[in-house]
Amino acid sequence: MKAYFAAGCFWGIEKKFSLLSGVLNTAVGYMGGASSNPTYKEVCSGETGHAEAVEVEFDPELLRYEELLKRFWQMHSPTSLNYQGGDIGTQYRSAIFYVDEEQRNVAEQSLKEEAASGRHADPIVTEITPAGTFWRAEVYHQQYLDKQNRGSCSN
Repeated sequence: MKAYFAAGCFWGIEKKFSLLSGVLNTAVGYMGGASSNPTYKEVCSGETGHAEAVEVEFDPELLRYEELLKRFWQMHSPTSLNYQGGDIGTQYRSAIFYVDEEQRNVAEQSLKEEAASGRHADPIVTEITPAGTFWRAEVYHQQYLDKQNRGSCSN
């Protein structure tokens, strides 16, 4: 089964999702924009409408979608509109891209629970939107932090 998330720089969230037991594969790419087959340079311009996104392939017998959502809320600031840390622009927005109605319902319930949790002083701005085409990023972006022998984007 697949799930798609955007939460800032895709390198860091790909790494965090890849470490979860039950995740079979991860890939970074672009989703939610208007152009076909965008490049990193085009997405970084902010003009394509795409978000830097992560495709998470997981085994639902080992890892529930609800757990992926729980981790998603923990790995970024869902109250930051179009930025995470030093990354600024719509391509760094917080988004959940659902593949079917079940994922949509679970994501919307998860957002309600997260908003009611008291963990955030500001409103959550995470988009919940249908998954469109996932445009896989260039090869050098895949598992980038592992290739650079870095544990996160900030070290």
